[in-house]
This record gives sequence, C-alpha cells and structure tokens, in this order.
Amino acid sequence: MIHFKIYKSVSELPMAWDGLPTGDVFLKTPFLKALSLSGPENIETNYVTIYKDDILAGIAIIQRVELYLDNVFRNTSDKALKRLTKRVIAKVVKGNTLIVGNLMHTGQHGLYYNSKIISQTSYLETIFEAIDFLAIEIKKAYNKTVRMVCFKDYFETDSIHLESVLFIKNHLYKVQVQPNMLLDIPKEWESISDYTSALTKKYRSRYKSALKKAGNITKKELSLEAIDKGSETIYKLYKNVSDNAKVNSFILNNRHFYNLKKELGAQFKLFGYYLHEELVGFYTLILNDDQLETYFLGYNPEFQYKHQLYLNMLYDMLSFGINNSFKTVVYARTAMEIKSSVGAVPKTMHIYMKHTNQWLLNPALKFIVKTLTPIKKWEERHPFK
Repeated sequence: MIHFKIYKSVSELPMAWDGLPTGDVFLKTPFLKALSLSGPENIETNYVTIYKDDILAGIAIIQRVELYLDNVFRNTSDKALKRLTKRVIAKVVKGNTLIVGNLMHTGQHGLYYNSKIISQTSYLETIFEAIDFLAIEIKKAYNKTVRMVCFKDYFETDSIHLESVLFIKNHLYKVQVQPNMLLDIPKEWESISDYTSALTKKYRSRYKSALKKAGNITKKELSLEAIDKGSETIYKLYKNVSDNAKVNSFILNNRHFYNLKKELGAQFKLFGYYLHEELVGFYTLILNDDQLETYFLGYNPEFQYKHQLYLNMLYDMLSFGINNSFKTVVYARTAMEIKSSVGAVPKTMHIYMKHTNQWLLNPALKFIVKTLTPIKKWEERHPFK
C-alpha cells in the first residue's frame, strides 16, 4: 500500500530521509534546517514522505507561500496604469499558494522518488493527495483557502512531462518560464586561462577590461565568524539588489546566510568584495554534487558600474567551478544576456500550475503568469570561438 506522511519540522524527519540516494543538497536536512531557521517569513515548508508499505519510496518539499502585493511588486517606479494592472493581478494571485519545490532557487529541488520501488505516476498521484490534505489542513488551521498550486522548474527533458494526463486531470496548466542559464565546463579546462583561451578576441578583451576595473577590489571568502560579524552589511547589499527586482515573492531573513554557512559548512561559500576595507559586494555559492549553484548576491550600486562588480562575480563563480572540477555552473535565471556573454546557455524550463477557482480564474492564469514573469526578448551572446 502506498501512503504519505507530512512533517512540519526537520528535526522530526526519519533518518531514512537523508539515506535516499539523491545527491541534491537542497533536499538534504542541513540545507532544510538552515531554511527553517531563517527562511522568508511568508514561506512555511512541509516535508512529505511517501511509503510503499513500510519502505520510504520518495520525498517532496511543499511550501505554503503567502503572496501579497507589497512582497510581489516591490519596484514602485511603474506608471499608474501598470500599477493598476499589477494590483488587479495581485488580487487574483494573493493569498496562500502551495509550491511543490523550493520557491527560493531556480530548478527542480522539491521531488525525489526511487523508481525501483514506486512508479512516477503513483508517486505524483500521492503528491496530489498530500496537496489536497494540506489544503484542508490550512483551511482548518488558518481559515485560508489555497488559491494556487504550482509544481516548479522542470527542464524540457524531465520525465515529469510524461505525466501530462495526470496534470490535466488535476486542472494544471503547463507554462513556459524564464530559462535556467547553465555553463557546462569542458573536462580539459584546468584554470581560468583555459576559459579565456577559448573566448573570441572581443570577449577576451571584455574579460580583461572587467578585471582591470576591479583592480582595486580585494576578494576573499568569509568564514562563519566573518559572516556573523558582517551580517548587517551583507543583508543591506542583498536588499539593494532584491528590492530592485520588478517581481519578487519573498524577502530573505537577515540571518539566512549565517545559518546556511553554519549548517552546510564547506558546501556553502560566501565571497566578499572589499574596496578600501569596506564590503561593497558579495556572492554566494552552494556546492551541489557536480553542480556549482550560484545563489544570492548583493552589491553597493555606487560601485557596481565603475568596478563592474556583477560581471566580475560571474567570472569568479566560473573560476571557482573550473578550479574545483565542477561539471556545470548553474547561473539560474535573470540577467540572461550578461550571463550568456560569459558563456552560459539558456535551458528552457516549465512549471505546472492552477488556480483553485477552476472555472473563473484558472483559465486566465496563463495570462497572469506571463504578465508577472514574461519571457523576455534578449540577444543570446556567443563568446566562444
């Protein structure tokens, strides 16, 4: 018999959770503990275990996200008509949403099942049962109706797309979203000089120019103690970038980076950029098996253009990936054009989602999603020879 159980705390999870053969650090308890200690206030994580008889066959992360206007739309510089449109949209999507996956990071980091024990169809059917259970539980506990359900971030090659009949049965739309930007590192690259040798003359000059503009910047990795000491400045730099986003569904806790370093240790890296001993920028990395995941970053906009902080961060992320023998640098979505100029390639991603108002609002959901996160037109760069 296949059945599920939902846990509310990482400390309650069975030991078998980490024993499952998934290499995804985002599904392991150290990351989940850090997230529970300092995740965004509007996100509550549910940990789902799926059993076949008494054997743990799969796990899932289902986040309850409270979406409200001020969190979703933080860029207030829009004209009146656009602000009005956003307010109308926000009334449709506001409230409680169940996200199968991790809203805070690009990619599929919410599902894992052992195909030797359970089929994908049975696994996903049980996920839908857990979603229905959570919707009832949320109504009882908070008197809130779940407005939307979303399975997030699947590449075109993901086997989940074979379950289209199941998603249609449950009234979920398949929607294309912004691509994930990936840079696969050739085996023969042993240092950043191998990368620059592979660039065309134009992009090699651009690389040298960026390094020159960062000449006065001192770069160093921060220890747990240094992150703790500089947490106020780090958070301010993060907010500079986050608040400038047109659409954003959460705000990090100011202890998020500290707790990630505390729980993940060497698997989490925070590198600071200093100008005259003042921290003016930082970026973070999560070491995820053979994937180098770029995480949140921040910078002082006063120094961004003059020292090309962001572009230098992209190069430094790649350099770390090459030096430490990673197969791929996952640059995630946003800023696709500049990431492609470094060498990242867009990989199309889809989500599955529905509004629980099946007849009135669900048909309009595709339009709403495309308005909130439009597929932007941008020119893909080709920096390699």
